[in-house]
Amino acid sequence: MSATTHGNIALPHASTDSAERRLMLGFLVFGFSALFIGASIGPLQALNYGGINLYPYLRPLLQTYYQGLTVHGVLNAYVFTFFLACGLLVYLPARELGLSPNLLLWRACFGLMVVGTLMLLVGMFDNSSSVLYTFYPPLKGSALFYLGLTLLVVGSLFPLPILLDLRGRWRRQRPGEITPLATYMSLATMLMWFLAGFGAAAELLVQLDPWVLGLTQTVDPSIARTLFWWTGHPIVYFWLMPAYVSWYCLLPKQAGGKLVSDPAARMTFALLLIFSLPVGSHHQYLDPGISPVWKVILTALTLSVALPSLITAFTMALSLEYGGRLRGGRGVLGWFTALPWRNAGVAAQVLAMITYIFGGAGGVVNGSWQLDNIVHNTIWIPGHFHLTVGTATAMTFMGVSFWMLPHLTGRTLLMPRLALASAWLWFIGMSIFAFGMHWAGLLGVPRRAWVSYMPQEAYDRVYGLAHLPLGLVALGGVILWLAVVAFYLVFFGSLLFSRQGTEEPIPFAQAFHRRASYAIGQPVGDLPGEPTPKLARALEHLGLITAFTAFITLAAYIPILWPMIRNATQATGWNVW
Repeated sequence: MSATTHGNIALPHASTDSAERRLMLGFLVFGFSALFIGASIGPLQALNYGGINLYPYLRPLLQTYYQGLTVHGVLNAYVFTFFLACGLLVYLPARELGLSPNLLLWRACFGLMVVGTLMLLVGMFDNSSSVLYTFYPPLKGSALFYLGLTLLVVGSLFPLPILLDLRGRWRRQRPGEITPLATYMSLATMLMWFLAGFGAAAELLVQLDPWVLGLTQTVDPSIARTLFWWTGHPIVYFWLMPAYVSWYCLLPKQAGGKLVSDPAARMTFALLLIFSLPVGSHHQYLDPGISPVWKVILTALTLSVALPSLITAFTMALSLEYGGRLRGGRGVLGWFTALPWRNAGVAAQVLAMITYIFGGAGGVVNGSWQLDNIVHNTIWIPGHFHLTVGTATAMTFMGVSFWMLPHLTGRTLLMPRLALASAWLWFIGMSIFAFGMHWAGLLGVPRRAWVSYMPQEAYDRVYGLAHLPLGLVALGGVILWLAVVAFYLVFFGSLLFSRQGTEEPIPFAQAFHRRASYAIGQPVGDLPGEPTPKLARALEHLGLITAFTAFITLAAYIPILWPMIRNATQATGWNVW
């Protein structure tokens, strides 16, 4: 279609622009609505560890702790994250390139995921599928649950052809230029997710869907678990990488500065594409049937994932410091206090980064074969991923919504002080919650355990040494409940009751390039006399990087899966709860 121009970027016509905004708003609202349900149930799990059982008061809506835990995990970890990722990873590149995405495919993506989500909701709330978000067989749910999950996963892959089309059209217009940064990051994320999705797709389509439809009578739990973790570990980066897109491409400008290194940002995403795939079996350190030699190799591969996280930590810290010093910050830490902390979008994302430091440190423990033996299947593990997806990702998306709602609707953000309060409440509540979980995990308190149904005497006898950390878990859960209330008053209030305002632009940052800088969305080669960095040029070959990643992923999983396939076991289904 034809387009108008603005600087170096072509902008689509208003009619298409309006359709894109409505669809992006649909992804945003549906995703955050899923989080509302899941996060509202979440504090019940926290109170459970504090010995407080509220489930008898919630019948017939929720029958058991495990039903609530399944709803909480599936809606938060899959539905919320998938909708936000599939919206942002198309909308931001389309705006950056000034091109209209394939709306037919994008609508199909939204539609498939909506239908899948509705099927999941029925399968969970009728208490037929309390299999938790890991859905390990031989625990067995309903056909609605597994088919809904299949549609959700398939729909989440649709942004890949949309991005390939956008990038192809842009490169035909600008031959020889490197891909603009947000588009590059979004495409790297979707290529990673495409390779990661093979594990879950194989588990669902080959094992679980035929099983629940009655086409097969048994299932192999070991193969299913291995295929799950093929996807289950890199899915963490499908949650985090869209948050990284905001950190690298938007937050520096919101903080008043610039991104200090475009090549470092590209390297981070290329390394995440490579390193996140072949390491998922480190979640199976205590599983039988996997060679100790492979467990040692997996430890080394897993620790390599820390490298792109460290690059992100240093790049973003320096970018924020630059912004803080431009705002008048002096001294060693004056730049930090000079950041625009009254801006809820900035505060939410910076606080998300701080929690991710501790979440990443805990991840090093989980990824080490020896140390994982101490914390495996304790509540240390959910404490860790509540700092990562539960805070680093969720709070970043919350921060993004604070500018995106006005951008998409043309209305002002309702109650900005309450928005800021919701970010701080989430940060404080999650810090207390996760600290208590890590502490109790070191004392051996198990995860996925319904402990609050126990008589007080039995609870005290079993968990007496962990009373204090488990009390912190419950306290943190209550504060998180307050954060949920505050955030959704702002979110839904801004949608329904805020007044008309000026359009909020997308805060694309500028990035340094040697002694000059360029706007994200403007190719580096547009700078007179400034050649494209060799590293950025080399990293343009995403096809080769993806092929290499596929090769090492197969090299990591075939030696693990082949003995399982040769010695396959058969299990019938259990419906325990």
